[in-house]
Amino acid sequence: MSNGVVNGTTNGHTNGTTNGTANGTAGPQYVQATNPHLKTQAEDFLYHFGISKTSGDIKSFKDIKIVCCGGSAGRFEMYAKQFGKDSGIPVSKNLSSSDRFVMYKTGPVLWVNHGMGVPSMSIMLNEVIKLLHYAEASDVSFIRIGTSGGVGVAPGTVVVSNGTLNGLFEEKHTQYIRRQVVKRDAVLDQSLAKELYDTGLRLGIPVENGMTLCADDFYEGQMRLDGAFCEYTAEDKFEFLKLLKEHGVRNIEMEATGFASFTKRANVKAGIICVALLNRLNGDQVTIPHDDYIKFEFRPFNIVCAFIQAKIASL
Repeated sequence: MSNGVVNGTTNGHTNGTTNGTANGTAGPQYVQATNPHLKTQAEDFLYHFGISKTSGDIKSFKDIKIVCCGGSAGRFEMYAKQFGKDSGIPVSKNLSSSDRFVMYKTGPVLWVNHGMGVPSMSIMLNEVIKLLHYAEASDVSFIRIGTSGGVGVAPGTVVVSNGTLNGLFEEKHTQYIRRQVVKRDAVLDQSLAKELYDTGLRLGIPVENGMTLCADDFYEGQMRLDGAFCEYTAEDKFEFLKLLKEHGVRNIEMEATGFASFTKRANVKAGIICVALLNRLNGDQVTIPHDDYIKFEFRPFNIVCAFIQAKIASL
């Protein structure tokens, strides 16, 4: 520890796991919830889903291999039902009894929304990770499907993230715990990113690889000029966006570093695939026609669906 900053530690121990591996051992890779206090609790109520650890159907999640998640509850209900229709797999009812999140199951695939920003998403991830841990699910991949602002890419381009950056251009997720700044690695699985990218190419969908900037808010953190407050100039904005592009950033959203960090700690593969709704170099507001918005919104979903169907066929 130095200057109140802890790098990549949990309860004083370094986090040595990487996405898709468990200390280099072979065999099934189980979803990890490493909190030692969980072992002393006979019950654990996943409050924001209304699901209990001791529920008789907790083991029904054991077969989950892919968790698809993103911000909007309505969008993920639509995605789950469309995937079920396209693949011929029955769609469950909404398995969440809370109004905070929705959860649908289509065979080995779970569809969950997470709200906007890392704080909301972290609640979902904590509880879904524990759910799959209790269910003894193994070899699970998490894929975040979303919308974003592009940096130097045309609207409608799907960006498959090959890395994440915070507002200081670090591949880290920052938390404040016990009056300390805790920074943890925020890295994604490169093999999963390549598979998603290659699937997009095969489908003929405009797709790019690139870094993703995770902002802490929608307006000032993304250097927009149209928020209620703004204490920088248009020149400052374009200088910042130009610097992003030089660092390989191709899109901006509000979840990437947290998503990469939490999934890494849980020992699962993780990928992020988002469509750009605008090129931030050309403006701050989404002005595309509604029909184009719907078409663009389905592009990352179509890539993920093709990827999942190939995986299911190989199970």
